[in-house]
Formats: sequence, structure tokens, C-alpha cells
Amino acid sequence: MAVSYKDAGVDVTAGYRAVDLMKKHVRSTYDGNVLGDLGSFGGFYALGGLDLKEPVLVAGTDGVGTKLKYAFVLDKHDTVGIDCVAMCVNDVVCQGAKPLLFLDYLAVAKLVPERAEQLVKGVAEGCRQAGCALIGGETAEMPGFYQPGEYDMAGFCVGIVSKEKVINGKSIVPGDVLIGIPSSGIHSNGYSLVRKLFGEDRKTLETYSEELGTTLGEALLTPTRIYVRTVLSLIEKVPVKGLAHITGGGFIENIPRIFPEGIGGKIYIKAYEVPPVFRMLQKLGEMEKEQIYNTFNMGIGMVAAVAKQDADAALAALRALGEKPCVLGETVRGEGLQL
Repeated sequence: MAVSYKDAGVDVTAGYRAVDLMKKHVRSTYDGNVLGDLGSFGGFYALGGLDLKEPVLVAGTDGVGTKLKYAFVLDKHDTVGIDCVAMCVNDVVCQGAKPLLFLDYLAVAKLVPERAEQLVKGVAEGCRQAGCALIGGETAEMPGFYQPGEYDMAGFCVGIVSKEKVINGKSIVPGDVLIGIPSSGIHSNGYSLVRKLFGEDRKTLETYSEELGTTLGEALLTPTRIYVRTVLSLIEKVPVKGLAHITGGGFIENIPRIFPEGIGGKIYIKAYEVPPVFRMLQKLGEMEKEQIYNTFNMGIGMVAAVAKQDADAALAALRALGEKPCVLGETVRGEGLQL
């Protein structure tokens, strides 16, 4: 008896339908530099219109992680694509680069075209927020590899910056000011611990929380903030010495990554109000200060290092963009981070 690919669990016709459903979302991210259309073996992006001195490409890749588990439980799939984009473009913009293009990778147990459309819809929304083009991607149907109803999602971003304008932290000295820009919530890291503490019961996740002002599930699926437009606007107005995207490892791991050798940081953890979701996590996990600040963003998703004389101008520029920045700390002689 003949056995087809569909008999083995892969339905190519579902793939064709998924692509048709995705196209309108993908095309909504295109700019004048995108050549060709979805469906080619490679995505094309022209650089000729970019007037940059000694252009440097900056690339970043990341995924959404186990936050996806909450998308599975709540059957809500239109926001995690934003997370996928955010985790890549926020890293790239930390070097002063403008994100140009994005590629996504979606691996599923069984391809459901309408669900794939929702996922790519989120990716397209993230790309629009970041001002970059979604020029291609890959959807892999892998029966027997993932559990039914589950999937994984990752992405890849390329940005560009003039060599003379690369931000790398090398000019940071003691006495510089660290400015914090708020997060939208937990973002996309630490969810293995989040799931251990909050669990994955749908009824609990759909219960309204007075402390959060929303259901627990809505709070946990709040998309990662995309800081691209904010950061690109800030660096046009103020000399920014370094930028740290606060992801896995929290303050303690990520902020020192931008410091030169011999430079450490002092953080004023009372400089802003920690959002309720982090207080809940700390209480549930009975976590020490150093532990929780080494896991979560604690309400600050991006940190900018500027000279002391530029701090007021940086704060004013961020407030003009609708941000609520805070003076999070300062750089000092030494190593690591003091809380």
C-alpha cells in the first residue's frame, strides 16, 4: 500500500494555505528596499538607498522561550510573534543599529494554517513597531517531535549603523549616569521560573487579579516592549555611551556587559516603583534581592549610559517621547553591580 507524506503527518496543502494567509501580514512590513515577494528561496533587501559612512551590519537572533507555554494553555497566539521580534531587534539597536530586515522560524507538531497566520501576524506587528521588513521565514511541520498543539518560534534580525556611530560602551567612565526605561512586564525571560511559581492552570490564568489590574494570563502574555524607535530617537539627540537590553540574567548580568574593564555599576533599586507582577513573583518564590534581580528585568527593559552632563537632556528627550525614565544608577570603579 502506498504511503504519502500526509500519512506520515505532514500536510503540504496546509503549508500552501498558511502561506496564503500570511502574505497580507508580511507585505504590511515591506518598505521600498524590499525586492521580490514571499515564497522565494531567499529574501532580498537593497542597501543602495542607505546613505551611511562605512556601514556596518549588526545581526541578532533569539526566540520566545517557555513563555510560549502560556500561549498554548490560553490558546492565544497573536502576541508571541511580537516577543520574537522584540528579543532580536532590542539587542541590535543596543549597538546603535537600525533594524532593516527580519526572518522568522516556526516549528510545529501539526500545521494549523489559521494559527500560523496569528503567529505571523504578531511577527509582522513587531516588525512594524521596529520599522523593519519581514522578508521571509520558514515553517517546519515536525510530527512526533513536538507535542500536539505545541510549537517553537525563533527569529533573526539584521540592522545597520555607520562604523563611527557604533555604540559599544568603550567610552564609559566612572561617574556616568545609568538611565532606566520601563518594561511592559516580564518580557520574554525567566518563564521557566514563572511557570513553576504561577503554574499553568487555565482557570487560574483567566482569573482577574486586583493587584495586576488584569487577569494573570493577560499579564503573563503581555508582549515584550520594542525599544527601537525610542532608542534611535534618543541617540540622535544625546551622546549615548552604552545600551543594555535587560533579558535573561536581569540587571546583574546584562548591565555590566556594556562596561569596560575596571568599571562597575551602582544601582538605586528604590529609584522607581517595581511593578506588582515582580513583587508577586518575589513573594511566591521567597527570593532574595540578588536572586530576583539576576533573573527578571524588574520593570526596566532598557538601560542607557550617558555622561553626567548629558543626563538631564537624555531624560527630557525620553519624556518628550512619552517615556517615564528614571536615574537608575551610576558607574563606579570596580567590577560587577551593586544593588
